[in-house]
Amino acid sequence: MDDEGDIIYSTPLPGASAMPTPMPMPAPVPMPAIPTYVPVSSAPLPQYQHQEHQLPPPPPPPAEKPADYVYYERRPDDLSSDARARATAAKVKLQSHYRFALETAIDLNIRGAELERSLAGVPEDRRMRELRRHTRTQSQFLRLRRTKIGLYDFRTVKVIGKGAFGEVRLVQKVDTGRVYAMKTLQKAEMLKRDQLAHVRAERDVLAESTSPWVVQLYYSFQDPLYLYLIMEFLPGGDLMTMLMKYDVFSEDVTRFYMAECTLAIEAVHNLGFIHRDIKPDNILIDKNGHLKLSDFGLSTGVHARTEGAYYARLIEQQLTPRHASRNSVEVTPINLTMTRAETIATWKKNRRKLAYSTVGTPDYIAPEVFMMRGYGKECDWWSLGAIMFECLIGYPPFCAENASDTYKKIIDWPHYLHFPEEVHLSTEAHDLMRRLMTWSDHRASVEEIRTHPLFDGVEWTALRMMPAPRPPTLKSITDTSYFPTEEYADVPEVPAGVEKLDADKDLAFLGFTFKRFTGVQSAL
Repeated sequence: MDDEGDIIYSTPLPGASAMPTPMPMPAPVPMPAIPTYVPVSSAPLPQYQHQEHQLPPPPPPPAEKPADYVYYERRPDDLSSDARARATAAKVKLQSHYRFALETAIDLNIRGAELERSLAGVPEDRRMRELRRHTRTQSQFLRLRRTKIGLYDFRTVKVIGKGAFGEVRLVQKVDTGRVYAMKTLQKAEMLKRDQLAHVRAERDVLAESTSPWVVQLYYSFQDPLYLYLIMEFLPGGDLMTMLMKYDVFSEDVTRFYMAECTLAIEAVHNLGFIHRDIKPDNILIDKNGHLKLSDFGLSTGVHARTEGAYYARLIEQQLTPRHASRNSVEVTPINLTMTRAETIATWKKNRRKLAYSTVGTPDYIAPEVFMMRGYGKECDWWSLGAIMFECLIGYPPFCAENASDTYKKIIDWPHYLHFPEEVHLSTEAHDLMRRLMTWSDHRASVEEIRTHPLFDGVEWTALRMMPAPRPPTLKSITDTSYFPTEEYADVPEVPAGVEKLDADKDLAFLGFTFKRFTGVQSAL
């Protein structure tokens, strides 16, 4: 009997043949130890350092070149002008392509690093879930970036705005049905009127901003004739239209809108830009009645010094007979003998025409911008004071018959800034406007504006979540009742006689294309 209790027979049983002696069992081979599995999520990957290999030094160059050495002398001047132009164009396009690819890679890496930092300390399962979601979104964005976006992707619903260099249409994306505002600009006109830097500035500000106080840009693209900016549609219209409807605001309504304007201007400054053209036309209203800034065509960096020449040229044009009376726009004169009610009525009658003119209206621009001195972001706070004046009084503080007279009044503002006696203003409102419309070195800063007594009780961090005083009443996502669409009923779908640019001039618009990363999931 063995150790297991089984009987072992040493001799065969009767009638049975002899059994062969079994071979001894080999000793068991010891199994190697199985390493413990460590999940990737809990064990950081080793960081491999790049090591320089110790290579032998290269051999010294030969003292003399071989007899069959070929000498090649580059002589670009011997090439034809057409060949040199095409070579330059190819070089510029390649540089733009690789610069864009590098900027995209850097941007994606920064987003990934920011996400990793934001997920530090969260549970591991949630961390991995967020990383997988980010990877999917990033893949969608890269796929979208390779997809060409064009005018054929959008269907025009209605023309909702018109400017000196183009128009704004309400459009619907064909594949998703989402609605956008499409701003169209003629390339030839932009170059002819020296507007290239301005449209580039607008595209750069909108592309860089993710602030809820700035209109979102989703796409920008171009064709041989036009530049296109596809932005979010804000159905509440603009502050200019609201002022034309109500004439004036109460002090409580004005306080709310000026507080939101303060946060919007501060958001632009935090991006490193000065708007320089803040006016009621450029303050849009979303579906909830809150404000957003738009139209950054005149925005610039925070250390601008020379852009006053742009305004000087416009004012010089105003002084010629051909450009008299607000850039050839027939407007009703505004004079000092008018009553306040007459001034409001005349201003309302002229306002829409001035918005569409080539020069526009300088009524809200700070004096230091006109005077061609160095100026900073404080010039935008002057504009806030001028808008506040219009909200409470009914017209801008320096309105005149033509732009040149307005310019003269703003330059000599201490003699022309008057508050009508028949309008009752609180001490706080009067003081804030005085502190905004003054010389730049005495002008209130954003910190002083926030802490001004007029804004006592304002919850700055929750302002956008508060109910707005005048929210729009909308019937559908394509409701345009807050836009003067009846004025654009005869605007053609494709304008006639648009000039096409030469290939060399078209290079000026390289790099204009843009697709927003944060809008990928809703755009696909």
